[in-house]
Amino acid sequence: MSPVITGLALVVLLVVFVAAEEEAPICQILGSPESPLLSKEGDVMIGGAFSIHSKITQPPLSFTEKPTRLTCSSVNLREFRFAQTMIFAIEEINKSDFLLPNVSIGYRIYDNCGSTLSSMRAVMALINGDEWTVGKSCSGQSAVHAIIGESESSSTIVLSRTTGPFQIPVISHSATCECLSSRKEYPSFFRTIASDLYQSQALAQLVKHFGWTWVGAVNSDSDYGNNGMAIFLAAAQEEGVCVEYTEKFHRAEPEKLMKVVEVIRKSTARVIVGFLAHVEMNNLLEQLSLHNITGRQFIGVEAWITADSLVTPTSFSVLGGSLGFAVQKANISGLNDFLIKDFWERDFKCNEANRDSMTETAPCKENQNVIELKDYNDDVTELRYSSNIYKAIYAVAYSLHSILKCSYSQGCDKMVEVTPRQVVEALKQVNFTIKNGDQVWFDSTGAAVARYEVVNWQRGSAGLVNFKPVGYYDASLPPGQKFVLKTEAIMWPGGNTELPVSVCSESCRPGTHKVLQKGKPVCCYDCIPCAEGEISNITDSNGCKKCPEEYWSNQNRDACILKNVEFLSFTEVMGKILVFFTLFGLLLTLIVATLFLINKDTPLVKANNSELSFLLLFSLTLCFLCSLTFIGRPSKWSCMLRHTAFGITFVLCISCILGKTIVVLMAFRATLPGSNVMKWFGPAQQRLSVLAFTFIQVLICILWLTINPPFPFKNMSHYKEKIILECALGSAIGFWAVLGYIGLLAMLCFVLAFLARKLPDNFNEAKFITFSMLIFCAVWITFIPAYVSSPWKFTVAVEIFAILASSYGILFCIFAPKCFIIVHKPELNTKKHLMGKT
Repeated sequence: MSPVITGLALVVLLVVFVAAEEEAPICQILGSPESPLLSKEGDVMIGGAFSIHSKITQPPLSFTEKPTRLTCSSVNLREFRFAQTMIFAIEEINKSDFLLPNVSIGYRIYDNCGSTLSSMRAVMALINGDEWTVGKSCSGQSAVHAIIGESESSSTIVLSRTTGPFQIPVISHSATCECLSSRKEYPSFFRTIASDLYQSQALAQLVKHFGWTWVGAVNSDSDYGNNGMAIFLAAAQEEGVCVEYTEKFHRAEPEKLMKVVEVIRKSTARVIVGFLAHVEMNNLLEQLSLHNITGRQFIGVEAWITADSLVTPTSFSVLGGSLGFAVQKANISGLNDFLIKDFWERDFKCNEANRDSMTETAPCKENQNVIELKDYNDDVTELRYSSNIYKAIYAVAYSLHSILKCSYSQGCDKMVEVTPRQVVEALKQVNFTIKNGDQVWFDSTGAAVARYEVVNWQRGSAGLVNFKPVGYYDASLPPGQKFVLKTEAIMWPGGNTELPVSVCSESCRPGTHKVLQKGKPVCCYDCIPCAEGEISNITDSNGCKKCPEEYWSNQNRDACILKNVEFLSFTEVMGKILVFFTLFGLLLTLIVATLFLINKDTPLVKANNSELSFLLLFSLTLCFLCSLTFIGRPSKWSCMLRHTAFGITFVLCISCILGKTIVVLMAFRATLPGSNVMKWFGPAQQRLSVLAFTFIQVLICILWLTINPPFPFKNMSHYKEKIILECALGSAIGFWAVLGYIGLLAMLCFVLAFLARKLPDNFNEAKFITFSMLIFCAVWITFIPAYVSSPWKFTVAVEIFAILASSYGILFCIFAPKCFIIVHKPELNTKKHLMGKT
């Protein structure tokens, strides 16, 4: 509490015990007692404190003489309606036969002029009464049993802390500061309105609902504004809303107000959350209108969003389209007539008829400007807090009804001495329904259930400003039903129907993710495209997620699509070329076989071991055909077939060549005197040798397929964006065993053919076999590094090329010379020529 308040309280209102030497001691008020603006005596008394005037002029404090009285000015219509509603509720209860049937309620209503200085004077007056002396003892009951008020949280805190030690219940109709929820600090405080905890959280939800992630915040530099804004900022952070600036000012600090106006003018945020009392909001509105700062979307609180005092000819250009939470409208039968007519006729003692005598009464003299409101009724249909005043009076009445043990037949027990402490305990238990159907009860913090209307500043057809309901918030409803908005009914600033945008950075489209800008809030970011293989399929993604292993990101990086599965197919260019050479080799082989079959009885064909020649041509046919198994989509069976077919057919081919080489060597051995070697390597032995060599390869292939066979494999490591479907070897040992066995036979064949290279040319095939084996070995030796280093489907192409190259080498080297003689030199195809006798 400030020294000024303390000084005034002690000087003006302190109750002391004064003893004179010759007179009996009496309890007397030092200074002048405060007179209520409106009062009426009753069996029980209820006090009221309202800011009926909103401006106060402080007297100069020299501390050398008694300060003059505080001067109040500028009538606050809304606060005056509160006082009228309090009187209406009391008069209604006094007429009731059901509630406090034989007990009358009186009232003492004070004007605190919107100042904590006057609030202190008012609360001391409510506690002490307005009598000069109260007898010999200063201890006794409070002059009132409960106090209704005040409207602003700061004044209510002063009121509650002062009355707290005396346990006098204070019931506020609009003090919403969350700080007042502490039962330890304010054990006798109640309110018929919810705490700002709910409103502040609802404000953050409202801002988030419309996608406004970049807002400004202005609040009153008071308990109400500071506490409410602190809760909002915490809730906004949880909702992902960033606050560009947070400014505050007090109604008595014009220099700070100008700073706030300048900050708003320079800011980029188009949405402003104003957690302001209606006085501060009025001051801010005046300056914004003066500086022509328009086009901002204001989000308001219950303190000002429906305040009629803010509706001026220029205010709509600033506040048009504002959204905010408001207390529900008062819907109390009989209230409107009382405010407009009955009050002035019965309850207001200072009226125009005795205007000349008003000067004799201090309250009337100070409040002559209140009479100017007599014929004003434009605001009556928009009253909202009046229902909270009404509920507060009835809550006190029901508490007194319980304490006095009232009944309809016997009335109330007036012998019971009612203390404020009893009223506090009774208020904790009240639970009743007023005539408009609203249920009234207080939770553990002394507050009511949070129920708000969402209102929108709109201009009506007649050009008047309307506070149009566009939704509601009810904390008592289940989750998902608490907050309802009719977006299509909202009018935005400037009369626009399009939702305003207030963001620090534009939303990041799917396919990108947010990267925070250094040194700025989390709502300021750059949109960076996702890397290859990663996607973001939502707007404003904080990061990208990797696609599953068999998927890849599309071009926009907003969806995962199946990777292209690639393999050496028959339809692609490389596949077609290989198929062509395969079929061409097959055709040549068939032509040679046909040519040999036609000329099978000629000396050349007979001399070259026609049986092995035809078996060799058959194996070459299989070699060409087996290359086709390497083309096309790999499957379980094709993978096993391609390698085993390749291994077996080539061993069959090499075995035939080896047999022919051995036959050549044996044939020339047989010409030596006494040699009987051919009987050991006749046709039967030749067939058996080919069968034996081939059987060994078949056995190797069976073991390979049994232990760890080749299988289709999706290679995803070589290329990230596509899947290479290939045949995994299964057992590498099996593969290299098959290839090694072929190489062993080829080397053996090459060595034997090399040894037979100097035999007579006419009958000698050895040099052709040598050349074919030389080509064969060269191809497969170069195949090994090429196979290991070739990527993707080129590995398969290399293997097919090796098969075709070695097959063509054997076909051309062994059979081309013979075909040339058969076709072009038939005269050489004679036994004499072959025997070298020509």
